[in-house]
Amino acid sequence: MYKLAAVFALMAGPALASGLEIAVEGEGANGTIKIDLFEDVAPKHVEQITALAAEGKYDGVVFHRVIEGFMAQTGDVEFGKLGGDMRRAGMGGSERSDLPAEFSDLEFDRGVVGMARSQNPDSANSQFFIMFAPGHFLNGQYTVVGKVTEGMDVVDTIKRGGGQNGAVVGQPDVMKTVTVTE
Repeated sequence: MYKLAAVFALMAGPALASGLEIAVEGEGANGTIKIDLFEDVAPKHVEQITALAAEGKYDGVVFHRVIEGFMAQTGDVEFGKLGGDMRRAGMGGSERSDLPAEFSDLEFDRGVVGMARSQNPDSANSQFFIMFAPGHFLNGQYTVVGKVTEGMDVVDTIKRGGGQNGAVVGQPDVMKTVTVTE
């Protein structure tokens, strides 16, 4: 009886995705990045990211902020589409609501994927970043949503930006397609 109830409970709940597959193209990076998403650590953030990916919202979105030795940021589905006004890339989110922080004890090591936000801890929406190197000063202050499992060589070749904010000048590398994987 309990087993049957557990099966029905699983069937009634939303299907949880386990990852993303990102096809990257550009002057720097060309290849595929695979990310394992941490549904148990940041369920609301993972739900939002996978919903946006399933709707095709991330397709054609650029890596707008890339800082050598730190991270590559993308995911601005409002202003970060390839061919748009790149001066506004990084200022937007999505039509969905911002998310409450889901901080954890996981550390920001190389390959970790975190959610970008403003000064408000509860302002993450669609943007995320991939760490080139450890950034433990972010620990407990940003939501960890996953980790790169394949394609760090692709991440390492993403076109770098300049200056303190890491804004990419010229043609940024782009997430051609983002697919939800199981």
